[in-house]
Amino acid sequence: MMNKYRLMSPGPTPIPPEVSAAGALPIIHHRTPEFGEVFTRVNENLKKVFLTGNDIFTYPASGTGAFEGALVNLFSPGDKVLVVNNGNFGNRWVKMSRAFGLEVTELKYEWGEKADNEDVRRALAGDPGIKAAMCVLSETSTGTVNDIEGFAAATSDTLTVVDAVSGLGACELRTDEWGVDVVVAGSQKALMTPPGLGFVSVSEKAWEYHAESTMPRFYFDFTAAKQAYDKSPPQTAFTPAVSLIMQLDYALGQILEEGVENVFERHRMLGRAAREGIKGMGLTLFGPDEELNTAVTAAWVPEGLDGKALVRSIFEDHGVQIQGGQAEYAGRILRVGHCGYFDAYDIISTMAATELALEAQGHPVELGKGVGAAQRVFSESGVTA
Repeated sequence: MMNKYRLMSPGPTPIPPEVSAAGALPIIHHRTPEFGEVFTRVNENLKKVFLTGNDIFTYPASGTGAFEGALVNLFSPGDKVLVVNNGNFGNRWVKMSRAFGLEVTELKYEWGEKADNEDVRRALAGDPGIKAAMCVLSETSTGTVNDIEGFAAATSDTLTVVDAVSGLGACELRTDEWGVDVVVAGSQKALMTPPGLGFVSVSEKAWEYHAESTMPRFYFDFTAAKQAYDKSPPQTAFTPAVSLIMQLDYALGQILEEGVENVFERHRMLGRAAREGIKGMGLTLFGPDEELNTAVTAAWVPEGLDGKALVRSIFEDHGVQIQGGQAEYAGRILRVGHCGYFDAYDIISTMAATELALEAQGHPVELGKGVGAAQRVFSESGVTA
């Protein structure tokens, strides 16, 4: 039987048909008024999604590239930074910071555990030489969302840097209101655009750090980017990913048409339904059962089952592509993404496929319990087709 493909991974995520179609439009030259018009609109609409008036720079890169760009623009070798590490991406920022010669104070937690902002306060108070603090908003490897409002409050005397790659547009993040200085994001998750664009927002305080930074840089240089953005029409310092930016233009238009606050609420509902569905079929959530967790839902694979085979079965037998765990959690957890172009029926289909795959592996599961639990969330929320 033919299986319709459903991409339910934490990233890349599905993209709307209009966004896909925009990728087939003719390439336009990036030094023309026509592209400048699109680029100007994208910049302004990104600010509405980031909820900021700060500068936002767009690079042809993944979120990791944009994060590297932030490091080389903000710091000098030997600077002290604090990094919260409660998953694969927090760990990546520890390694990257050390690779660039920064002195790292690492606040390490078990995967799935949230950062404790009191720990952050104590660490900063214990070493006034720390210049910046870094934290992941939505830790894609675990589904756990950190309290960034509290993190920003705890780090207000330093530079606050947040990885929002899987969180931006799915998890509540109020950049200016909360006082987040630097936000890094990517195109391939809740922004509903193919992989290949990285973004970084830069506050006035961050610009002061940039002025003092001595880290070598060229391609990601904020000064070069700012000079290009200030031209008429606005442009990039180097050749941009023209088609991706045109696709992003359509995606941002859809997000803003729905309304940023409505987007937040939709993701809260999707996360709630995914968690209830997972619990309904008898699985145990990995990480806290919280309304904050709106981008990814993770669960333990039942004891005695092959987690990799389970994820493969959900895809091969039912056409639903979820993801397993990373690093030491490979084969031990499964992860369902719902950040971006997702609706109620994506969650319901995923719960059904997971139940069928569990039964096929001999795990005792009552078919329909997880599906029904997810449906109940949508029913109580008033969702209709």
